[in-house]
Amino acid sequence: MTTPDSLAVLENDAQSYYLAAIERAPLAATTKAQYKKAITHYLETGRSLADSDDLADYAIQRPKSTRSFLKAAIKLVTGKMAIDLKGQATPANISATQAGLYRLEALTSAIQVQSEKGVKAHTWLSQKQVKDIMLTCGDDLQGVRDWVILGLLLGAGLRREELTTLRFTDLVEMPGKNGKPRVVLAVKGGKGAKDRLIPIKPILAERIHAWQHKVGGSGDELVGRSLGRAKVIGDSISTIGIFGIVRKHGESIGITGLDPHDCRRTYAQLGYEAGCPLTQISKLLGHSNIATTQRYLNLELDLEVTVSDFIPLE
Repeated sequence: MTTPDSLAVLENDAQSYYLAAIERAPLAATTKAQYKKAITHYLETGRSLADSDDLADYAIQRPKSTRSFLKAAIKLVTGKMAIDLKGQATPANISATQAGLYRLEALTSAIQVQSEKGVKAHTWLSQKQVKDIMLTCGDDLQGVRDWVILGLLLGAGLRREELTTLRFTDLVEMPGKNGKPRVVLAVKGGKGAKDRLIPIKPILAERIHAWQHKVGGSGDELVGRSLGRAKVIGDSISTIGIFGIVRKHGESIGITGLDPHDCRRTYAQLGYEAGCPLTQISKLLGHSNIATTQRYLNLELDLEVTVSDFIPLE
């Protein structure tokens, strides 16, 4: 491909090029799907990806989440285009190459997504609430499945997408410092395609193995499974299915609006309260930096001793 041909991809809105670039990226399957959806919906409006004004006008009318996915998708695709342009640069086409790079830079700047500022009121469960919600799972097939799902969210801090791809073979025994084996989850391809190991409690490992016996098979099956109305074990569970399990059991202990990310945040918060180093928590969560973990924990907000405690309202 010559440099002019690379620019022609931009001019002709070659959807296949964009989608192929996203598919090759080291991203979770759900993230790729969101990026592809954002690009496809934009092109379906008849607007051009070669026009930064078109892109900006479209984006400003969309919800923040849509803008975020579209901006990330554009950044990924234009990054691939920039590499193609630079790779085909010659003394004869250097001016066209430079012009193309400027246009790509303009596209990535066209969509503005304002980051949230200040301190948000996050939700997480207390030690007692964790015990209570686990007790809402019965001994029947659905109860055993739900206990495992909640256990992996609360006791391992998994993301929904990671839970949907976790397999029984991802449970691995590793020797501890005292020689005693410890079961860890080998989570593959998390957010940002970062693999990580997460030690889990023996009871969670035991419950997962018990669930595996009910599932049957060779052992390489997915852990998260749907049941359906007939309560028959299906092939897999969706992120929406996981969301429904968390909401149902949260309401059982009087917490409305509980979602899977609150469980992940609970894992971080209770670990921090117990004295686990922030760096370790960040690594176990798969965060790229500690600042993200600090936002999870609301460290800027002191709920124990605050100004209102000293105001004589009585």
